[in-house]
Amino acid sequence: MEVSAVRRQVSAAIERGRKAAADGRERADQLSREYDAFLPDVAVPLFRQIASVLKAEGYPFTVSTPGGSVKLAADKNTGDFIELALDVAGGEPQVLLRSTRARGRRVVEKERPVTAGALAAVTDDQLLAMLLEELEPFLSR
Repeated sequence: MEVSAVRRQVSAAIERGRKAAADGRERADQLSREYDAFLPDVAVPLFRQIASVLKAEGYPFTVSTPGGSVKLAADKNTGDFIELALDVAGGEPQVLLRSTRARGRRVVEKERPVTAGALAAVTDDQLLAMLLEELEPFLSR
């Protein structure tokens, strides 16, 4: 193979890599802006409402907002929690719903994206349904 052909293909690959990185940064910035509005306007109030209802029903949970996320943690076992957080470290930036349940020495962790599209399209009802689905294992006594 000729050096000029290799150089042309390598240069094209470099350019595609730069473009993909720039596109990824743009998507991450857009999602960060959406998340910065979504967290205090939708997620935190919903997490607090759920915690309030759970306490009234005899399931003590506490809401905290550590470092750009919101966390619903069981008061009886701090290793049991559900968290909504922005993840821009991976390949594709996304908002994740994580749950962690400790059962003796065994820890069960789940993680799933909140949406495949724009975060603004996620309604209160959709987020509530996802949270309740993740919460059910915590409520079995």
